[in-house]
Amino acid sequence: MKDGGRLAAAIEVLSEVETRHRPVQVALKEWGAAHRFAGSGDRTVIGNLVFDALRNKASLGARMNDGGPRALVLATYCVTWDKGLAGLKDVLAQDQHAPDPLTEAETERLSDNGYAADMPSAARADVPDWLWQRFDTVFGDSAIDEGRALAQRAPVDLRTNTLKADREKVLKRLGHTGARATEMSPFGVRIEAKPGLGRMPHIQAEEGYRKGWFELQDEASQLAAHIAQAGPGQQVLDYCAGGGGKTLAFAAAMQNKGQLYAFDADRLRLAPIHERLQRAGVRNIQVRDPASSSLDDLVGQMDLVFIDAPCTGTGVWRRRPDSKWRLSEKALEDRIADQRQVLESASKFVRPGGRLAYVTCSVLSDENQDQATWFLESQADFRSIPAIDVWKTTLPGTAAPKYVSGRGDILLTPASTGTDGFFVALFQRDR
Repeated sequence: MKDGGRLAAAIEVLSEVETRHRPVQVALKEWGAAHRFAGSGDRTVIGNLVFDALRNKASLGARMNDGGPRALVLATYCVTWDKGLAGLKDVLAQDQHAPDPLTEAETERLSDNGYAADMPSAARADVPDWLWQRFDTVFGDSAIDEGRALAQRAPVDLRTNTLKADREKVLKRLGHTGARATEMSPFGVRIEAKPGLGRMPHIQAEEGYRKGWFELQDEASQLAAHIAQAGPGQQVLDYCAGGGGKTLAFAAAMQNKGQLYAFDADRLRLAPIHERLQRAGVRNIQVRDPASSSLDDLVGQMDLVFIDAPCTGTGVWRRRPDSKWRLSEKALEDRIADQRQVLESASKFVRPGGRLAYVTCSVLSDENQDQATWFLESQADFRSIPAIDVWKTTLPGTAAPKYVSGRGDILLTPASTGTDGFFVALFQRDR
């Protein structure tokens, strides 16, 4: 396919997403199944167009004075991908499968470099209008920069599985991908995002992945697991384990010594963990399926309980840009209620002297600082442990995060740390 046909396909997919409220991945998969002539390279470019259009939906829509699929896709190609007005016009003129030629209004909008002067802050930041005040409260003068960073493509981050390999071994094996060591996580490897039509390597096809030398995991997620400080010989409960990314990180930190329990209220989310555990060589874990087992025997026994809490996912908009525009105030309210329920339920498994780690992939105070405050006010047995102190002690020489609360809780963000948005708070049970 030529770029003109790819533009038309992206408009078709985005129209399907917006009119029928289809998940992006489903719409892309169904388009590919119905258009077998499109090769993997074509599908990659089409997917990149669709995702970048969604990442920058507000700013591009404001520029074009039109938030429809055609306007967003054409602006993505011309502006975000820096193909320019002349390049876009050539593509539209030279391919019979391309969208219709530009209208006079579209040409004017795409050629206007002063469009951002009077654009609302939320649109400039590509943040939904109803969330802008919350962003402003958290980030102040950096709110637009933080929103823009959440609208960029994310790198591919990998965590070295120290049960089977070391980082130098992984870097050597992945040298052909441009992989480099991460700046903060001592186990991380990063492959930077490719711009425009660029195609990322298929990491799961690499020999090192099949052998269990590394796992896909964002650097912020690696750091959250690291700050929790699971250690050899401990009793650790991953209470919202999901597919097991952080569970695997704990197993490596524990050197397969002690006992690790993986639990999730949604048993379908737990399903991938079994294959991943086998590939990683993990031997010190019990997976507790909520449908067939109980956690009653663990009450008051855990050295560490880790909560990767259900949240709005505002910190991972780079990877799930469609979720940004589907998020509602009702969904935020529901997540806040879920988080409080999880905190109450999980805290009973912490032994006296043990620790509780509360983590979200959100940047909103409602889900982060406010929840930590609520927990401390409602649970007299627990006190705060400054996560920043753990950072400074265990990551010497690594620059401290920009966003640290008065209690010492940490917020990582794309603009400030080059990672997904992650919040980490630590608590200790005194009695």
